[in-house]
Order: sequence, then C-alpha cells, then structure tokens
Amino acid sequence: MIFSSKKLVLPDPANALAGRSTPILMTNRHLITGNPIAPPFPEHLQQAVFALGCFWGAERKFWQYPHIFSTAVGYSGGYTPNPSYEEVCTGQTGHTEVISVIYDPVLTRYEELLQVFWESHNPTQGMQQGNDIGTQYRSAIYTTTPAQLDAALASKQHYQQRLNEQGLKEITTEIKPISIFYYAEDAHQQYLAKNPQGYCGLGGLGIKFDTP
Repeated sequence: MIFSSKKLVLPDPANALAGRSTPILMTNRHLITGNPIAPPFPEHLQQAVFALGCFWGAERKFWQYPHIFSTAVGYSGGYTPNPSYEEVCTGQTGHTEVISVIYDPVLTRYEELLQVFWESHNPTQGMQQGNDIGTQYRSAIYTTTPAQLDAALASKQHYQQRLNEQGLKEITTEIKPISIFYYAEDAHQQYLAKNPQGYCGLGGLGIKFDTP
C-alpha cells in the first residue's frame, strides 16, 4: 500500500531516478507504415504527443487513423533522462506513457487528433486510466508548437462542456509544451501489431467531442 500511494504522487525532481545518458535502443521503422519513427522527418510533417493510459492500445488508436506517417511510444512529462519501462513503472521518474504521432497537417488537422485523444480515454481520472493506476497512466497533451498549445487548451474547454452536459467530472488532463520525448524499448513499439491478443485497457466515456 505504501508503494501504491507513492505512485499516485509525482516525485520531487531531486529524488527522481538518475536514468542514463544513452538513449534506449529501438528499431527506427514503423511496423505498419514502414516509415521512420525517429527524426529526421520530412520537413512538412509535424509531431503531436499524447498520453491516454497504457501506450500499447493508445498507439494503435493513432496508427489506425488515416494518413498518419508513423507513431511511436515513449515517455515524457518527467525528470529521468532516457528511462527504462521498469523505471517508469516505479513512479519515480515523473514520466507518463506517451504516443508520438507524426502527421501531415495538410492531410490531417491537429484538431482531428485531439478528437481521437478525447474520445479514446477517460480524461477525468487523475493518476490512473481504468484499472491501470499510477502516475505513468495520467492523461496529458504535450504540445510542440504555440498553435498546438492554443488548440489543445481550447479543445479541453470544449470537451469539458460536453462532459458537464452529462454531469461528469472535471478533466484532469495535463497540457503544456513538451520538454523532451524519450523513445520506449523496441518491444513496446507497435506492441499490439506484434501481439494482436495483447492487453489493451483503453476505453472512452462514450461522449462525442463534436468538433466545433
């Protein structure tokens, strides 16, 4: 119980795990699209970063969306450099499990990705998502441009109105500019493509975003 309670509170940066200077090794090729998952990318593409619970099922939500160049799973929002999955699971890195989505803004609007994000999980649960409990499962949007930040904040306000209409709770999603995205281990990349019967605890509230 003591261990579980610690995982519900972000660590003090001074007490976070030390991590390492060397990035985690992974294969720079998306199993579904065949495109790179790490930069450099073609200049016309943009990156969106979302956290909506266990990243296995969350990544599949985005690679299945039309016109996505590639996706990758990783860690962000915390303090530990180049953390391992096991370290993130301790709750002592401050990171949450995130999805990097590489997309062409001409073919896919950022607002479309925000709709996928809001409808695919429960953004009112704080440090958990369904039965997955801990800081690594918190809901978050980490933006890569000022325009993304404005759009993300506006979308949160819009979706909160939708939830209010149904008498649901307040959104707890963390929204801020990204500091850094750390790639997860190769075994976690496109996990549900490699393991079709693998675990996916993702589930939304059933409330449509209804793009304004």
